[in-house]
Amino acid sequence: MKLKSFSLFLFILFLSKVNGQSTQNDVLFSVGEETVYASEFLRVYNKNLDLVQDESQKDVDEYLKLFTNYKLKLKEARALEFDKKTTYLRELSNYRKQLAQSFVTDTEVTEALIEEAYQRISYDIKANHILIKIDESASPKDTLVAYNNILELRNRALKEGFEVVRKEVHNGKTVYGEELGYFSGFKMVYKFETVAFNTPVGEISQPFRTRFGYHIINVEDKRKSLGERTVAHIMVVKNEADSLAEKPKDRIHDIYKKLQQGEDFEALAKQFSDDKATASKGGMLAPFSSGQISVPKFEEVAFALNNEGDLSEPFQTQYGWHIVKLYNKKLIPSFDVIKPELEQKVKRDSRAKLIDEALYNSLKEKYNVAPEQPALKYFSSILNDDYFNRAWELPNDFKAKTPLIKIGDKQFNYNDFGAFLLRKQRDVDTKLSFDAVVLNQYEAFLNENLVKYQEDNLENENEEFAHIVEEYRDGLLLFDLMENTIWNSAKTDTIEVQEYYNNHKNNYTLPKRVDAVVASSTKQKTLKKVSKLLTDGMALDQIKSLVNSNDKVEVIFTSGIMDATHQALPKGFLFEKGVSKIYNHNNAFVIVQVKETLPETQKTFDDAKGAVISDYQAYKEEKWLKDLADKYKIVINQETLNKVKSQIKNQ
Repeated sequence: MKLKSFSLFLFILFLSKVNGQSTQNDVLFSVGEETVYASEFLRVYNKNLDLVQDESQKDVDEYLKLFTNYKLKLKEARALEFDKKTTYLRELSNYRKQLAQSFVTDTEVTEALIEEAYQRISYDIKANHILIKIDESASPKDTLVAYNNILELRNRALKEGFEVVRKEVHNGKTVYGEELGYFSGFKMVYKFETVAFNTPVGEISQPFRTRFGYHIINVEDKRKSLGERTVAHIMVVKNEADSLAEKPKDRIHDIYKKLQQGEDFEALAKQFSDDKATASKGGMLAPFSSGQISVPKFEEVAFALNNEGDLSEPFQTQYGWHIVKLYNKKLIPSFDVIKPELEQKVKRDSRAKLIDEALYNSLKEKYNVAPEQPALKYFSSILNDDYFNRAWELPNDFKAKTPLIKIGDKQFNYNDFGAFLLRKQRDVDTKLSFDAVVLNQYEAFLNENLVKYQEDNLENENEEFAHIVEEYRDGLLLFDLMENTIWNSAKTDTIEVQEYYNNHKNNYTLPKRVDAVVASSTKQKTLKKVSKLLTDGMALDQIKSLVNSNDKVEVIFTSGIMDATHQALPKGFLFEKGVSKIYNHNNAFVIVQVKETLPETQKTFDDAKGAVISDYQAYKEEKWLKDLADKYKIVINQETLNKVKSQIKNQ
């Protein structure tokens, strides 16, 4: 499913359109009997101009080739009726519903909540609280008792001290007195967070209620957020394949000693870090903030470093042994940078209720929905106690066809709300009156249908939404076509894939390699000594004990099977048996003892299968496109194409 989502993203990226007018509405080319206008091509080209990585795709002729291939595939997909498949229609419908959620919202309220959220994640609050638990559906009598109890505790806390009262009343069942530590925005329910951020440091809040019960908060501190860190690390893991390899703990401490001797962190990371994703970059990691790293110990060490250039001592996580260097620390990212992330959090948070309420009010105004509903009295009159037992039914003389309310051009009758009442009777609180039940259910009914009406009419109301749905529709269609025609070919074309491998064996080989030991030091004199000892056949452990000491590490060894791209080998290294000359590599000196050279080797089909399948699919797609071009003739209007090129050139 991940592959499918990623592929769809690529298709959609290619197909993205922009609003606006084009000066060119002539036919650019035809695919069979279908015509494609220059305006469509220009929209796609201009939208993706800054997104394509391959410079050749910015060339109009090359881009036109991509575009015509895309149109050929779409035409074939429809000819094969992929657009009529049940799975296709269902996935398109699901996507449309999901997409509509981002368009059916109150943007003004959302923006205000995003800005508020940014202010709150910029700070950490340290607070403790006392909670008296009470169910959301508690009776008015029980609610009043709980409120009076929390009010009494607040008065006591003001006199005796919050901590004294908190520790005394906590029983872990009905009353909770808890230390919360530091927290920021989105770490607590919204109501709790709001009170915490609005209570001055050193003060106790007024009682307030959340879904858990009644609280009071004592705010102890408020500080700027710790922000973001940029660090590099050297990681050492156990090399199971190398019997000569030393223990990771010993190796990381040897590296640490070299750092203390003043050697360059980046150079050592390039030589010795087992994190292959970062070693070539001197161990550098992408910037991260608190909570983003899934390894608590690593995050703890990184945030404990105070000054740029500071080094941690070696420490262990579940992934191996590390040394961390601090390169940069900064506060929360700017609002513009973090805004998209905050928007998603706001919409998933309890804040979303505020957005929903604002949306319902705006839709009522937009579709001219009357604020009063006199019919509710009638519905209250036909309810009885069966409703609370999930056994209620509409009366025989129910006025089903009586008009109830109109949303836009859609008329709802009594029967629509009556069916809603029947469906929802299992969710009703037995403590409510009939009038309250009907009012609550009507609000839910109205809100649900307001949103649904807007969603159903979004293509007519929002041009951007219409474009995105169209793009996804085509992208999904193309995905299904490619999956069935090309990508699944390896499962069915086993003989052809094997034959492709046999005809292209020279493309699938292991490069020349060496079984080698690499010695690295910042001192050329040290390596001369190591070179002689290696030549004399001395074991690595003996060499290390002679050259290194408990206080000082002069040389570090790396051993194993290596090809020319291995990080330990210097550029231009000659793959010859024996001990090499001294090379200057990654701001250090290295020598290489080659025990054995391994020649370039032909990969078996099983070893090369992944690459073979990928190449075979590309070959098959190229051949398939030629067949489609013969099936659906492409005729390009050269005069229009020249105008398009001129327009692009003058942009």
